[in-house]
Amino acid sequence: MATINAQPHGEPHGGPGHDIDAAKRPMWARYKHGHHFRTQDDEFDACKTGMWLFLATEVLLFAGLFMSYTFFRYKYPEAFANGSNYLDWRWGGLNTVVLLISSYTAAMAVRNAQLDQQKALQRNLLITVVCGALFVVIKAVFEYGPKWAQGKRPGEWFSYPFAHDAMEPAWWSVYYSATGIHALHVLIGMALLYRCYLRAKRGAYGPTHYTMVENAALYWHLVDLIWIFLFPLLYLIH
Repeated sequence: MATINAQPHGEPHGGPGHDIDAAKRPMWARYKHGHHFRTQDDEFDACKTGMWLFLATEVLLFAGLFMSYTFFRYKYPEAFANGSNYLDWRWGGLNTVVLLISSYTAAMAVRNAQLDQQKALQRNLLITVVCGALFVVIKAVFEYGPKWAQGKRPGEWFSYPFAHDAMEPAWWSVYYSATGIHALHVLIGMALLYRCYLRAKRGAYGPTHYTMVENAALYWHLVDLIWIFLFPLLYLIH
């Protein structure tokens, strides 16, 4: 990616009328790197390295949830099997497909920015945001809502009268913690990508400047990857 950024990034070359020429250039071509970086390539590499370090901390966060899942499932296997039976794998499978599509469009948005395909860039960013919204709606309306109304709640809020195992509240605690934190990350990713979309409408991203698009896409890929692990662990136990 850094080799693409090595192209000229819109700095004036001098001579009469160069200010007028610069004003006609798209926003991405007029971008100048921060004064504390030597070059635009250095800025791009620093931002991308910082994002990867941040994603590493996110992996640590979800690793704690996965360890909790492992501990409780080992200790209460029947409760987890019973709890998983209450989940509809079709909704979880649909959400998996939705996120996979959104990961593709997020990756394509980065490529569109690299090739200065402005309309395609905006379209793919918007599709990604819409897919994220669809994921949240499915999770909240068709999964959380009915289960909560039936009393399938975490911990001391559990009141489902037909439970088969006394430790099913532990299952619901893990379920809501893991999927709730993941859904929060989906909302954050949607906000980042929507900001990219609004800036893309102004021509902020192009072949020599697309750092925010790529970092937002990296974050979105992590969100997708985490769900790919959560789906079989929660929905396909039985």
